[in-house]
Parts: sequence; structure tokens; C-alpha cells
Amino acid sequence: MINIAKGMKDVLPSQSHKWQYVEETAREVAHDFGFKEIRTPVLEHTELFLRGVGDTTDIVNKEMYTFTDKGNRSVTLKPEGTAGVARSFVENAMSNDGLPAKMYYFSPAFRYERPQAGRLREHHQFGVELYGSKEPQADAEVITLVDVFYKRLGLKNVKLQLNSIGCAECRKAYAQALKEYFRPHLADMCADCNSRFEKNPMRMLDCKEERCKKLTAGAPKISDYLCDDCRAHFNEVCSLLEASGVEFEVNPSVVRGLDYYGRTVFEFVSNAAGAQGTVCGGGRYDTLLEQIGEKPVPAVGFGGGIERLLMVMEAEGVNIPESKKPRIYVAGMDESSRKFAFVLVNRLRKCGISAECDLMERSVKAQFKYADKLGAEYVAVIGGNELESGAVNLKKMSDGTQCAVKFDDIITYLKKEKK
Repeated sequence: MINIAKGMKDVLPSQSHKWQYVEETAREVAHDFGFKEIRTPVLEHTELFLRGVGDTTDIVNKEMYTFTDKGNRSVTLKPEGTAGVARSFVENAMSNDGLPAKMYYFSPAFRYERPQAGRLREHHQFGVELYGSKEPQADAEVITLVDVFYKRLGLKNVKLQLNSIGCAECRKAYAQALKEYFRPHLADMCADCNSRFEKNPMRMLDCKEERCKKLTAGAPKISDYLCDDCRAHFNEVCSLLEASGVEFEVNPSVVRGLDYYGRTVFEFVSNAAGAQGTVCGGGRYDTLLEQIGEKPVPAVGFGGGIERLLMVMEAEGVNIPESKKPRIYVAGMDESSRKFAFVLVNRLRKCGISAECDLMERSVKAQFKYADKLGAEYVAVIGGNELESGAVNLKKMSDGTQCAVKFDDIITYLKKEKK
């Protein structure tokens, strides 16, 4: 027996309709906001993530699936979606098509970390990217899209937390203030925080270790170090969200874990599945393209795990529509009638009517049970009499009523009943 690799998970046929519902809703909302789908490869050159995501992040230092291919090139299974979209935006000269460029994606992401609830080594993300606008309206549009998405799914207890981490100049002064604050406490903090102290002290604010969280609670706030432009930008984002009816909380501890962020950062969080966890996160990354060696273009976006989202939906008791059931099950009584049933259901399928028939040589009684298990709306039993008369009784499984219909009229009858 060969088992699934650690940290991976199958999506079974009995569960896939939940994924489809989330994905279909996400597509609808993205299209309502004018975003179009982009699909990028699962494999990218490692340098893209070293320069884009940042070599001080846990993703790059600890979690990437990186290997050397047969051409002696270092390649990586993408750990997140934004860097690949950035590479594609430049490589395909999307700015020539007019800005803003508004894209959404569904993508697997691979991170070598300890598997736990909602965090797998292969997980799946829904995300959006908006390139070309430095205006606060772009930030507010992306955040509003997420808010509308979660509300359309039926979530009620997912909360938006918002912050600004300023521009490079703001962060330079803030980093110095953080070092002065944390230096006397380094001996009491974890190894990761000690490593981040020199490279990127803001990352210390994102530590999940309890001993470190107690110390970071008293750290200086970035809001006290914002320049006038960054403060005005953040205030306008907040104003636009308020005007759009998007509820939020300003949380100075939201810094996000990736090096490309600047100015607006946000997270949608929930405690529905136990301890408070991030359902999705995003923000502005105007310097991302510059970090990968290209001409800078302002950008804002977000990414959220679908597995975590489904967990929260289940915890909140969100009603997810069941998978579609067959309109009709055609049962055959003997070899010739089963053959006719096979031909008939394929005629129905070609006309857009979902239909099933027996593939297991079951008895008629067993076929009825199977049709009921499938949730078929109608059942038709074909035998010698039906083949001779050219008609069959359609039994409606919900109330047991029956109606005699000619074989040639079944398609018309089912389409009429559907209306």
C-alpha cells in the first residue's frame, strides 16, 4: 500500500462540490470587480522567490521545495502566487494592454512546514493582483472584493484587520526604534527573532511564540513613524472602506510575513475554527518588480488558502449547496433493455440532461436503490414491454408520481419540467 505523502490531502468526489462552490463564487465576485483569470506555472526559477519573497522570510529560509533540475538549474515549486504573477506581468508586457491590470488566480502552493489543521504542505490559494495604480482606491477595491466574497459565501464572523507599514523611509526609522526596544530582551526571545533582529526587525512582530508575543505587545507602533504621504494614503484607504460599508479594525501588529509589502497591509481573521487564524492576507507591494530587477510598477493584492476558508465555513455552519444530482436514472431489466438504456442516456447527455444507467449488471431493485442513493430526480425502468411500445413511465422520486412518456419525447419532457 502506497500512502499519500505527508502534508498532502486528497479532495474526494464527496467533497469536491464544496471546492467548486467556493471557486465559482470567487470567479463571480472577481468578474463583478473586473478581474480576469491568470494561470502561471507551478514551477519557477528559485531566484524569483529569493528576490521577490525575500531571503529573510520563513518561506525562503525554511519552507521552499527547491531542487536542481536535469539542466542543473535551481527551480522551486511556488510557495505563493504573487511572485509568479509579477514575473508574468513583466515577461508578457501586460502594461502595454493598458493599466490597471486586474488579475485573479487559483493556484496550488507548496511549503515544507509542520502539517496542522488548515496548513498543509500543498495547499491551494485564491488571490487577486492589481497592477498600475498607486492610489488608495486600488487598495480599497481589493479589500472590498475580499469582503464581498466572504459575505457572498455566507460568512458572518470573519473580521478585517488593517495597518500601514509605511514606505522604505518610514520603515528605516521604525526599524531603528524596534532595535532599541528589543535589544535588551533578545536573550528572552526565540532563535528566529534573534535572527530577524539584524535582518528585518519588523518580522519580529509577526512571531507566534508566546514568550515573544508578550514582548512585542509593548513594542513601538509603526503609526508613530509614518511620513505625511503614507499617513494620508492610509487615512484615505480607511475613509473609502468606511464609505463602502466595510467594517475593519486598525491593528498595528499586522505586518505580513513577506518582504515585498509596503504601506497598506491587511488580514481577514476568524476564531470560528478555534484559535484566531488568518483566513487571507494581502496589501500593497509597489517595490516588488524592482526587487526582481524590473522597472517598478505599483501593485496591490491578496492571497487566501481555500482549505482554511472551508474550515471556517464549516465551523460557522455555512450552508453549501449539494453537488448536482442526475435528472434521470434509466434502469434496464435485461441485456437488450440495458443496452437501450445506455444509448438513451447518452442521447440525453448530448442534449445537456444529466443521466445515469446501470454499469454493474444490478437487479432492477438494486438499480432503484442506487438511483435513490444518487439522488436522481426521475427513474425510468425499461423492459420488453417498453421497448415494444416505444414509451416508458417516468417516476418522480420526490413524490412517487408517474407519467407515461414516449422515448422520442423524453428530452422535451425533462427540459419542460426543469423550467
